[in-house]
Amino acid sequence: MASPAVAQQVDERGRTVYDAAYFTAFAPSNALDIVNRIPGFSLSTGNSDVRGFGGAAGNLVIDGQRPSSKSDSLETILSRIPANRVLRVEVGAGDLFGAEYSGKPQVVNLVLTATGGLSGTAEVEISRDYTGDIHPVGSVSALLRSGKSTFNASAGYRASAYTEEGYDRLVSLPERDLIEYRRKINDITDGQYFGTLSWAHDDGANRSAHLNGRIARGLYRLGQTNDVTPVGEPVRDDIYHQRINVWDYELGGDITRPLAGGGLKLILLGTRRDWDNFEYNHNRIASQQIGGYEQSVIYRRDEAVARLVWSRSNWNGWNVELGTEGAFNRLDSKVKLNSIDSNGNPVPIDLSVDEAVVTEYRAEPFVTLGRSLTSKLRMDMGLTYEGSRLTVTGDAKAERSLSYLKPKLSLDWQAGHKWRVQASAARTVAQLNFNDFVGAAELANDRVNGGNPDLVPQRVWTFRASAERPIFTNGRIFVEGGYKAFTQVQDRVPLEEGDGPGNLGNGRQFFATGALTLPLGQWGIKGGQLTGNISWGDTRVRDPYTHQHRHFSGYSSLGADLGFRQDLGKFAWGVDAEVGTWGTSFWRSEEDSNRMSDPEFSAFVEYRPTSKTTIKFTGQNLSDIPAVRRRTFFTPDRYNLVPNEEEYRVRNAHIQLFLTLKHNFG
Repeated sequence: MASPAVAQQVDERGRTVYDAAYFTAFAPSNALDIVNRIPGFSLSTGNSDVRGFGGAAGNLVIDGQRPSSKSDSLETILSRIPANRVLRVEVGAGDLFGAEYSGKPQVVNLVLTATGGLSGTAEVEISRDYTGDIHPVGSVSALLRSGKSTFNASAGYRASAYTEEGYDRLVSLPERDLIEYRRKINDITDGQYFGTLSWAHDDGANRSAHLNGRIARGLYRLGQTNDVTPVGEPVRDDIYHQRINVWDYELGGDITRPLAGGGLKLILLGTRRDWDNFEYNHNRIASQQIGGYEQSVIYRRDEAVARLVWSRSNWNGWNVELGTEGAFNRLDSKVKLNSIDSNGNPVPIDLSVDEAVVTEYRAEPFVTLGRSLTSKLRMDMGLTYEGSRLTVTGDAKAERSLSYLKPKLSLDWQAGHKWRVQASAARTVAQLNFNDFVGAAELANDRVNGGNPDLVPQRVWTFRASAERPIFTNGRIFVEGGYKAFTQVQDRVPLEEGDGPGNLGNGRQFFATGALTLPLGQWGIKGGQLTGNISWGDTRVRDPYTHQHRHFSGYSSLGADLGFRQDLGKFAWGVDAEVGTWGTSFWRSEEDSNRMSDPEFSAFVEYRPTSKTTIKFTGQNLSDIPAVRRRTFFTPDRYNLVPNEEEYRVRNAHIQLFLTLKHNFG
C-alpha cells in the first residue's frame, strides 16, 4: 500500500495542497472519488434550480475556473474526469476564487494535468431491493486532450429504483381510538437518461474558451397499492399512480481574453425544462370505483443568462473583480385538477390560480475587492445591486419591481502555523420560486397547496466564523458557527384555498457545523480513517395561526454522520452511520413531521484487481429501519391549539444491495 503524501501549506494565502499521490491509497477511479476523500471537506454541489449563474455556485472550481455548465451537478462533472487526470487539489477560502465564492469558508481547486491523449471512465451498477428485483444502471465518459484543447463526452442512465412497504394509522386525539388503517406498497423508479458534450481551450493566462451542451430525459414512476380499513365502514382498495416526464436542455459557454492587465470573461447560458406530471388517486370498493381525484401539471421553464466579468490580481496590492449579470426567466404553467364521481367521470375543480405565466428580467452589477493586510491577514469585500422586474399573467395578475443592495465582508487569518480562521458578514436575498405562484393539489396527502402571486423574497443578514487546522499529520478538523437575521421569512401563510407559500415576519437562526477527518494509523489501525460531520441549528419565527414562536417549516435541528474506512492495498472496507431529528412543516390545519429512524447504517467492501478497475459491494439501511412521518391535524385549523387527529406513516425499503464496477481506460 502506497504511503500517502503529507498535506502542506504552500503559499501566503494559506491554501492547503494535496498532491495526487496523497489519494493513491484510496485507489480513486475518478475526480469525485478524490474530492470525497479530502480531509475535513464536504462537497456542496450548488443549486441548479437557482435562476441566474452566479448564485448557483457550489464550492469547487477546476483549474481555477468554475465549470460553465449549470444543470450538470458538480458530482456529475467530477465523475466524468478520470482520477489519473488530477495533478493536485488545493483547498482555500472562497475569496481566492472569484465573486461567486466570496465568503465561503472552503473552496476546492481541482488542478488537472496537461497530459495528452484519450482516457475515460465506465461504470455499471446493479441494485437489488428487498423483493428481489434487479435494477441495472450505467454510464461512460471519454476525455480527449489534443494540444491546447480538451474534449469530453458522456452518456448513460442513472436511476434509483426500489420497493418500499409500510402502513398509515389514523387515530383520534386525545383518545387515540383507531379511525382508519392503510396497508401500502410503493414501487418507485426515479431515472434519467443523459448525454453531454463539452470543449475547452486553454491558451494560457486569460486566454481560454469553453463550450458545453447537455440533454437529459427524466422518468419518475410511483405505483401504490393501498388496502384501507376504516372503522365501521367498508374496506377499500385505493390505488395511487404518479408519472413525471422531464426534458432538460442546456447550451452554454464562456470566453476569456486579456484586458487592461487582467482578464475579461463573457459567459452565455441558455436552459429549458419541459415538465409533465400526471397523477391519480382512485378510491374503490371491491374493484368498483366510488370516487377519487386526478391532476395534471404541465410547465415550461426557459432561462437565458449573460454574465460579463473583468478581474485583475495585484492591482496596487488589490485583487479586483467588476461585473454584471443579466437574466431572463419565464415559466408557463397549467394545472388541471378533477374529482372523480362514482361513475368514473371527471368533475373539474377550479383553483384560484391554475394557469399562469411568470416572467422576470433581472440585472446584477457587482464589485469585489480583496487584499492582504499583513502576511497572515486578508480582507475581502463586495457589493452587489440586484434589480428585477416581475410580471404574473393568467388567472392572477401582478407586476412589481424589486431592488436590493447585497454587501459582504470577510477576514481570513492564518493564525500561527496550523490554524486558519475566517469571519464574514453578508446580506443575501432569496429567489422566488415561480411554482409558488401557481396552486396545485397533493393527492397523496389529500391537501391543496395554494398559489400566491404576492410572495416577496426573504432577506438575510448572515454572520459566521469558521476555523480549521490539520491534526495528526494527514487529518483535519473544521468548525463553523454563526447567526442569521431574517426579514420577511418565506414559509406558509393563510390563503383563499387553505394555505400556501407566503411571508411571515422577522426570524432568526443560530447554526453550527463541524467536520473531522482522523487517520488511525498512529493507534495501530493501518490504513484506517475516521470521518464525521455534524450540523445543528435553531430557528425561530412567529406562527401566523398560533402567534407562538416555532421553527421554520421543514427545518431539522440536528443531523450527523460518522464513517470508518480502512484501505489495505487491493482491498478496502468501511461502515457509516447517520442520524437526524424531526423536520416539521406547518400547514393551516396540520403539522407534518418527517424523520428517518435512528441510526441508519451502511457498509461497503471494495476490491481493486488492477489500478484501473474497482469492484464495490454496498449494503444500505443494514439496520433495516423505516422512515416515519407524523401528521397532527387541527379542526378547523391551527387557530385551535388542541389537535383532534394524528396520522402515523411508516415506510421501509429494507436492506438494499449494490454491486458497482468502475473501470478507467487510457
